[in-house]
Amino acid sequence: MTQPSTLDVDLDRDYTMTIDGEPATAPSTFEVVNPATREVIATVPDATAAELDEAVAAAWRAFPGWSARPIEERQALVSAIGDRLEEHAEGFMALLTREQGKPRAGAEWEVGGSIAWFREIAKQSLPDEIVEDGPERRVVTRFTPLGVVGAITPWNFPILLAVWKIAPALVAGNTIVVKPSPFTPLTTLKLAELVSDLLPPGVFNVVCGGDDLGRRISEHPDIRKIAFTGSTETGKRVMASASGTLKRLTLELGGNDPAIVLPDVDPERIAPQLFWAAFQNNAQFCNAAKRLYIHADVYDAVRDALVAYARTVKVGDGAESDTGLGPIQNAPQYEKVKEYFADSRAQGHTFALGGEIDESAPGWFVPVTLVDDPPETSRLVREEPFGPILPLVRWTDEDDVIARANDTDWGLGATVWGADLERIERIGRRLEAGTVWLNEVHQYSPYQAFGGHKQSGIGCENSLHGLTEYTNWQSLTLNKVPGSV
Repeated sequence: MTQPSTLDVDLDRDYTMTIDGEPATAPSTFEVVNPATREVIATVPDATAAELDEAVAAAWRAFPGWSARPIEERQALVSAIGDRLEEHAEGFMALLTREQGKPRAGAEWEVGGSIAWFREIAKQSLPDEIVEDGPERRVVTRFTPLGVVGAITPWNFPILLAVWKIAPALVAGNTIVVKPSPFTPLTTLKLAELVSDLLPPGVFNVVCGGDDLGRRISEHPDIRKIAFTGSTETGKRVMASASGTLKRLTLELGGNDPAIVLPDVDPERIAPQLFWAAFQNNAQFCNAAKRLYIHADVYDAVRDALVAYARTVKVGDGAESDTGLGPIQNAPQYEKVKEYFADSRAQGHTFALGGEIDESAPGWFVPVTLVDDPPETSRLVREEPFGPILPLVRWTDEDDVIARANDTDWGLGATVWGADLERIERIGRRLEAGTVWLNEVHQYSPYQAFGGHKQSGIGCENSLHGLTEYTNWQSLTLNKVPGSV
């Protein structure tokens, strides 16, 4: 384990950016709000083009030395970031709850996962591949760093999804400039401060701001790659902005994940698993089950078991120990989720549970809502609410439900549930999604490739496949017989 930090890092105040290893401010600021109370909890810098340019320039100054370090040294330092984070895990979990809203269990999952990802990605490497090595010729494929990477991260898992980009970028020999969501910048700002004495100056920079800053990062002529997690529509804009310099891209975008429940399930046993498949992180999850297809033979029993289980889960302030689900994270998303409630009421859908939002609540709270068999053509089935309202849909024919599950522009994830293992695997292999979980959900690993099909993204994160996304391929050929043709 690395030596403990000698920095006096106060997680509750003094939120600054980190540029070239030093605290950095900006001419203006913006406020960060606790979504459970709607109270301002912090004021942070609002970076301009000037601060971004400083961060990119610092990253380029650091790049030659960082990329030239033996990979074993880079790996050790990336692993040491995980050690530092572990030393301050309690404080980061509390800060994550304040800025994002998730309860203790969710904060433990995210911060613990971040620690593990730093350590495990640090064990990965991309050794040279010997393509040919004969008496006359040697051909080697090398994986070389890109340069400066720009990472743009979302508000639903603000620290973990930053780590998914920071760790492989640094291990591969790149330097990085990270822009967290303006709704949840605090944990990322403090992570950079926490390790500012650990890494060489300029290797890991964090700037914060809104959409304009994200566009500047995507367009910046001196950034070689964009790693972005967010909505599909924003991802399209990132791709367009990055096209001017043909930046490398990793885009992890939206999803409308189907869950298919077979008739041989035990409704009481499966209800908690299906609930958390759909509602983990208050359904603010790209990989949440957003369409629950239940076989007609068990539809009523599964629906009723879901309703019963959902009634046991408290929606409230994540700082309260008995809270199971927190609030919607921000006001724009809250307004978007309300649209789906209003549309379902207008279309005459039946609510098996929930359906009414108490707008007088102190935070952006939305009740867990189950919609009983809405039409396949409804907005709720066709779109991604990104909030705790879930359509339950009947099916009877296997080919038909697979076609319905695949009838979407997205293809991020899917799940299949049943006792017949051969059947669930047969169905799973026909689903158009980057990750298909069978009798489980939300199982991720630093060694498991994660990415989307169709409009759910480009490229992948995690595993050696994800690590290669932070490299160029170079074929190095050697003629061992000088003068020969």
